[in-house]
Amino acid sequence: MTMAVQYDELCKQLAGITEGERHPVPNMANAAALLWQALPDINWAGFYTLQEEDYLLLAPFQGKPACIRIPVGRGVCGTAVAENKTQLVKDVHAFPGHIACDAASASEIVVPLHDRDGRITGVLDIDSPLTGRFTEADKAGLESFARILEAACDW
Repeated sequence: MTMAVQYDELCKQLAGITEGERHPVPNMANAAALLWQALPDINWAGFYTLQEEDYLLLAPFQGKPACIRIPVGRGVCGTAVAENKTQLVKDVHAFPGHIACDAASASEIVVPLHDRDGRITGVLDIDSPLTGRFTEADKAGLESFARILEAACDW
């Protein structure tokens, strides 16, 4: 069983390292590194940014090389954008249209990111080699983490 993640502490760390920096790229890079170090049983943690409202482009991440472009509405990331809601997928192999960037991934969570006007700017994407790795507690914690990142960036 996966150990509990201290999301309050993780959020405080993110707020600290993004303080005074408004550019999204270094903030996403540090956020991905924080998640990579803090979350057990994951094999990818990072971001995709929305381009021209029709595809996501690979942004800072930790893990194996990843898909570069993902159409909106396709896969877990594209679905998160199309529906504007967090996708918590216990078994990616059962998800219609799943895009397998890493064949070892078994579960995934994707949280949409927004600018100050509420427009989607991208997604936070985390994969695990364990089926059922992500819980409702992870969803709540990662959504809080995403809100801190959103507020820290000039998208």
